[in-house]
Amino acid sequence: MKRVLVAEDESAIREFIVINLRRGGYEVVEAGNGAQALEQYEACNGDFDIALLDIMMPEVNGLDVCKILRKESETIGIIMLTAKTQEMDKVTGLMMGADDYITKPFSPTELVARVDAVYRRVSMLSNPSSASTADSIIELGDFRLDLKSRTLTKKGVFIELTQVEFQMMEYFFKNPGVALHRTDILNRVWGSEYFGEEKIVDVNVRRLRMKIEDEPSNPRNIATIWGIGYKWVV
Repeated sequence: MKRVLVAEDESAIREFIVINLRRGGYEVVEAGNGAQALEQYEACNGDFDIALLDIMMPEVNGLDVCKILRKESETIGIIMLTAKTQEMDKVTGLMMGADDYITKPFSPTELVARVDAVYRRVSMLSNPSSASTADSIIELGDFRLDLKSRTLTKKGVFIELTQVEFQMMEYFFKNPGVALHRTDILNRVWGSEYFGEEKIVDVNVRRLRMKIEDEPSNPRNIATIWGIGYKWVV
């Protein structure tokens, strides 16, 4: 069963989310604030595919919950629920490890589509590539990407990646030296039916640079191609 943790302090919004996710085939566990969300996560031994976290919650806010859950699991899908005025919080959530955000108000169609997209990525981690060992390794310079175990190392040192970051790295590694348009990256990683904005690509590139670059402010591996997107420098 696909299990989702929903943390939202406004009962009407939470009920709306729960009803529509259950209609979409998800098992839902509810929490009325951040503290309850962490309690539910622990009580279920972290057995969740996705967490939907409202940013503004009492006791423990959604950003702090996101940070804690990401430390607990690199594979859980995390979606932040935000208001239109919370622009910086959207970026902060993504930098803390969230996979996506949904801006209120949202339709049932958008909600389920965004959750489905994240769930597909989570499911990929549960079903590793069936490629042969030889085909599953891509080495570029100091980096080694293993598509079978879905891991990345730099000079032999393991680098922790979320599922979004891994898919971005896979796309870069399969197209070294090629200028990839933001739209192409968005479609490849988030899906062609993604409802959100292209800037989510920029935020995740920034997060990737912080993990893989020697000098994130002066990147040598992921180069910005102005007006287009990014490319992996070979």
